Amino acid sequence: MYRRRTRAAPKDRLRGCAVPSTMLLLFAYLAYLALGTGVFWTLEGRAEQDSSRSFQRDKWELLQNFTCLDRPALDSLIRDVVQAYKNGASLLSNTTSMGRWELLGSFFFSVSTITTIGYGNLSPNTMAARLFCIFFALVGIPFNLVVLNRLGHLMQQGVNHCSSRLGSTWQDPGKARWLAGSGALLSGLLLFLLLPPLLFSHMEGWSYMEGFYFAFITLSTVGFGDYVIASCLLSDTRKPNRDWQTLEQTSKSSGGLLKYRLLAGRGGSRL
Repeated sequence: MYRRRTRAAPKDRLRGCAVPSTMLLLFAYLAYLALGTGVFWTLEGRAEQDSSRSFQRDKWELLQNFTCLDRPALDSLIRDVVQAYKNGASLLSNTTSMGRWELLGSFFFSVSTITTIGYGNLSPNTMAARLFCIFFALVGIPFNLVVLNRLGHLMQQGVNHCSSRLGSTWQDPGKARWLAGSGALLSGLLLFLLLPPLLFSHMEGWSYMEGFYFAFITLSTVGFGDYVIASCLLSDTRKPNRDWQTLEQTSKSSGGLLKYRLLAGRGGSRL
C-alpha cells in the first residue's frame, strides 16, 4: 500500500501543476496580444486620424475649387477608382493599364498563393477564377510544403556532410557541428534577409530598412501587402516621371495624391 501511494503522488502533483502552467501560458498569450494592441493603437491610431482629416480637407478644397463637382459625384469617382485598382487597373494620366494580371503578374499571384504569403495587392474577381484559386491553393499549399521539406532535408544533409568533414579534420565533432551550423545560419541570413534589401533599394527605390522589413514580412509569410515589388506588376507607375516623383516627395497626404490624380485628367494641372 505504501508503494502505491508513493507512485501516485508524483502523477497527482504533475496534474496539479499542469493546470496552473496552462493558465499562466494563456494569460501570457493574452497579455502579449494586449501589448501588441496597445502599441499598434498608440503608434498608428494618431497617424490614421491625421491622414483621414487631411484627406477630407483636400476633398473639400477640391470641391470648392471645382464647383462643377458635387459631393456625391466625387464620392462615386473615388469608389470607382478604388474598385478599378482592386480589379487590377492602374489609372494614371489618360491611359488605363491592366498589366497587373499579365503573365508576370499572374505568376507572382500564383507564387504568393501557394506560399501562403497573400500580399493582397492582387485578388481574383471573377467567380471562375475564385473557384480555381480554391482548388489551386488546396493542391498547391501541401505541394509547396513537400518541396520546402525536401529542400530543408537536402540542406540538413549538406550541413551534416560539412560537419563530418570538419570533424574528421579537427578531431572535434562538437566544434565542427557548431561551426557548420553557424555557417549555414549566417549564409541563410545573408542570402534571404540581409542582402535582398540592397536589391530592393536599387530596384524599387526603398530604403534599406524598408527592404529589410519587406524581406522579413515575406519570409515569415505574413504578407501585409503595404510593400510589394512593383517592377512587373505596375510597370506604368515605375516609369521615370519628374513631376510625379516631385509630388511623391513633397506630398504627405493621400488626399493630395488623389487631388493630383483627379486633376491629371484635366490637362496635367499641378497642385
